Amino acid sequence: MSKKIKPSSNGLVYSTDPNFKLEDNEEIQETLPPAQQKLRLRLETKHRAGKAATIVAGFIGTEDDFQALGKQLKNYCGTGGSAKDGEIIIQGDQREKVLKCLLANGYKNSK
Repeated sequence: MSKKIKPSSNGLVYSTDPNFKLEDNEEIQETLPPAQQKLRLRLETKHRAGKAATIVAGFIGTEDDFQALGKQLKNYCGTGGSAKDGEIIIQGDQREKVLKCLLANGYKNSK
């Protein structure tokens, strides 16, 4: 197999400017402590064929901590779900269990 040169995912192909320097726009965001997090909890049934899903939104922090919180909530509730696009989705109406788990870990529920 031949080695192919794959372009980077930033969209830049070529620049004719001799002084051009590629800038990194990545901001390293630190995870706030649980007491400072203001998570919002809601039940959603739209676009899910009538099935309920519990949504946790408002987490501020790194992607690793976000994924870890999502996994912890899914394990606590004993259901499936996902953590993507800044929201943790738990299958079913698990609002009471999720709230109990979040409060036990020091998080606040913002209404």
